[in-house]
Amino acid sequence: MSITRRSTLGLMAGTSTLVFAPSIARAQQITINAHYSMPAIFKPAQDAVVEAFHRAQNDVRVTYLNPTPTYEDGAQLILRGAATNQLPDISFQGLNRLRIFAERGIAVDLRPHLAEMGDLGRLGYTEQLLGLGRAAGMQAGLAWATSNPVSYYNVDLVRRAGLDPDAFPTSWDEVIRWSAAIKRLGDGIEGMFFRWPGDDWMFSALVFGFGGRMLNANESDVGFAGPEGLNALRLLDRMVKEGGMPNYAGTADLQAFAAGRLGMMFRTTAQVVGVRESVGRNFELRTARLPVIDPVNGRLPTGGAGGMITTRDAARQRAAFAFLRYCTSVEGTTIMVRNTGYVPTNQLALDEPRHLAAFYAENPLFRPATEQMPLMIQWTPFPGANSVRATETIVNQLSRIVEQRATPEEVQRDMATEVRRLLPRV
Repeated sequence: MSITRRSTLGLMAGTSTLVFAPSIARAQQITINAHYSMPAIFKPAQDAVVEAFHRAQNDVRVTYLNPTPTYEDGAQLILRGAATNQLPDISFQGLNRLRIFAERGIAVDLRPHLAEMGDLGRLGYTEQLLGLGRAAGMQAGLAWATSNPVSYYNVDLVRRAGLDPDAFPTSWDEVIRWSAAIKRLGDGIEGMFFRWPGDDWMFSALVFGFGGRMLNANESDVGFAGPEGLNALRLLDRMVKEGGMPNYAGTADLQAFAAGRLGMMFRTTAQVVGVRESVGRNFELRTARLPVIDPVNGRLPTGGAGGMITTRDAARQRAAFAFLRYCTSVEGTTIMVRNTGYVPTNQLALDEPRHLAAFYAENPLFRPATEQMPLMIQWTPFPGANSVRATETIVNQLSRIVEQRATPEEVQRDMATEVRRLLPRV
């Protein structure tokens, strides 16, 4: 995922309509149904990419179903739809959930469609990004929006606390010190919030940061039962005890941050646009890389969404793939980045100045996530039918630390025991 310029890109200039026009008979226009989750983040991008797709060709129309609030809700919607034969033609799912649909035969293998495209590398589809959509021996989807966790901070509060906003912490020890200093400002101001609720993504960022993994190599056992997992839980515990981290629920941290009541917030880069708009001119907003834990072995989980096709009807399947191909093209990726803050999924969009290279140069809030791209690895998809329950178990256990109801050692023991019960028997 290196951000390098490619000399062959000029061959692609000015050809978007030709390249992405679907191979569908013009005698009959096809309307496909599409689904996505998290409209609070994705709606501007989803709407914009459909409008652009409709302008680029006349053969396929896309109609969105009501979006689901979260990736987990979206996964459950598709699982229920598969049971009742009421599936959309295409669904944008969390990348860590594609495995469920591949294992259950819900997702269509995209390899035949990709084979018809020719040289995928020349079209900007890198092997690393294609790998994010592979599961159960098939190409279950194509990554459309990828993310990694970044640091958001309020420059005004940092300065008031006597800290240097030009030297954001590169270690969690320093973050915790900053948090305590900002909290000492009083008047209800909080120092930091690490976005742990919702799913296991941000927790896995700590585990990966210590060089660990959520599962072992053959997926027969949990990987967070070792020292890396314990260190991650101890760090979360320190955020509460030493940094004074509050127990925000839902989007309370976003609201507090926008109101200038929270100094630092650690969340997905996908929310850069939304945070920037909510902050407005209330204070100076900056972003930075997530603090490094292990500079050699540390990694970050790749979040985001991938497009998955479910229809078995040949004509509708080709129409759905035409839309998915446009979403993941240079044009589609550029639309997605400008409307969200997600990391691009098409290398050509990064390389071409007329797309995103110049955009990143002019928009520093978006840059930390692209600088972290070499650290990105797959967000662990738990195998088997209990994948969602495994994630819920982890979140429930993390709450015990944040609420100071259990020690990191107790939580690690119980978390490992409960998730092991949910893994498929080898």
